[in-house]
Amino acid sequence: MDSNSSDMIPLRQTSSRKRLDHKRDTICIFGTGDFGRSFGMRLLKSGYPVVFGSRDPKHSILLPSGAQVFSHADALKISKIIFLAVHRENYDFLPALSDLLDEKVLVDVSNNIRMNQYPESNAQYLAQLVPKANVVKGFNTVSAWALQSGSLDASSQVFVCGDDNKSKQLVMDVARSIGLTPLDQGSLLAAQELENYPLQLFPMWRLPFIITAGLTVFFFLYCMVIKVIYPYVEKNVDDTYRMMISIPNIVFPIVSLILLGLVYLPGVIAAFLQLYRGTKYKRFPNWLDTWMLCRKQLGLVAFAYGFLHVFYSLVRPLRYSSYWRLVRNVASQVKKNTTTEVEMIWVWRADVFYALGILGFSVFGLLGITSLPSVSNTMNWREFRFVQSKLGHVTLLLCTAHTAVLGWNKFLKPTSFKWGLPSGYILSMVIPCIVLVLKLILITPCVDRMLTRIRQGWERKEKSSGNLNI
Repeated sequence: MDSNSSDMIPLRQTSSRKRLDHKRDTICIFGTGDFGRSFGMRLLKSGYPVVFGSRDPKHSILLPSGAQVFSHADALKISKIIFLAVHRENYDFLPALSDLLDEKVLVDVSNNIRMNQYPESNAQYLAQLVPKANVVKGFNTVSAWALQSGSLDASSQVFVCGDDNKSKQLVMDVARSIGLTPLDQGSLLAAQELENYPLQLFPMWRLPFIITAGLTVFFFLYCMVIKVIYPYVEKNVDDTYRMMISIPNIVFPIVSLILLGLVYLPGVIAAFLQLYRGTKYKRFPNWLDTWMLCRKQLGLVAFAYGFLHVFYSLVRPLRYSSYWRLVRNVASQVKKNTTTEVEMIWVWRADVFYALGILGFSVFGLLGITSLPSVSNTMNWREFRFVQSKLGHVTLLLCTAHTAVLGWNKFLKPTSFKWGLPSGYILSMVIPCIVLVLKLILITPCVDRMLTRIRQGWERKEKSSGNLNI
């Protein structure tokens, strides 16, 4: 009985192991570079048998433990899905394997050095090279690092395109099995766009960066004229030290407030455009579409500049110039044996100024947090719209009021205009005030009702050729 038991145990283990080995199809990988090795390791951890196809199987090293190495032909014989992780320049070995690739899924994961490097995409070229295979483009937007670190530390989206739906589904199933999120991008004609995607450098950030850089340079030079050049020319006072802390601490909040206004200005323009047209079924101008698509990026840059303003403001009292100015003021009063009385109007002004700044930046921070995908995905559309739209306009109002209190009664004083130039904070309030006034018009009951009807599908009837359209 003992001998029979001992004979049965290995049989059970072997049977179980066979079931596990055949639970998933064997996947072949051509290419032993960083991506090929990382992808093979991820597949092995997910329970897939993995084989590597190599020109010289005996000299293939650094492969994941558990993977097997065969020649290209032998690897194709035991695999239904083949991932091609080699550059286009090295496709020359594939035509000889055309018969073995008949009706098999060949996944092209290659990328190019520059956008639109070839007339056709690598995947389309591959389909012409081995017409018997079902070519699918996919996984080219996933990096080797992302495969090693896991989907929690990197983007988990996998873009897939191909002409054979069944083959695409098999590839998408592999993506889901290893914890990634596949997105079907249509036929193989989309491969060119997918291959260009990893080569783009912050495409949605380009316009916000240009706007931010332009505003920053302009207001830095503008403040230099008022804060440094004017005192030197008119009073022969050297205030060049202001370039390091004081002027940046003026530029950051100015640009931040303007950018925040630019976030909400296209929304009110779009609303008035819909009111004017009397319908929502007409496209906005291209410039307005582009502007609206980059609002998130503008808001995040505005928040970053607002954070720098807070940080610079905390550092400002620690500077030597501030300390020296305070000591000089105290020494002057001691010499004169006088004491400056506290003026409650300035106490109130300072407290209101700081209170508005704290509240504005706090709500601003809430906007930045809810824009993170991990946070926004937990909110429904109404909650997200309430935070980004309603609280966004509240943030704009608080920050604008914070700036207005800074100006206090200086707006009407001729002495505050150096060489006839208004202070930077006055210019920074122009766009936010326009937005707030237009928004105030939009939330009036009569206008709001009309806009709501239009956005629900109602269209204004127009006269055409003397007749009323029905």
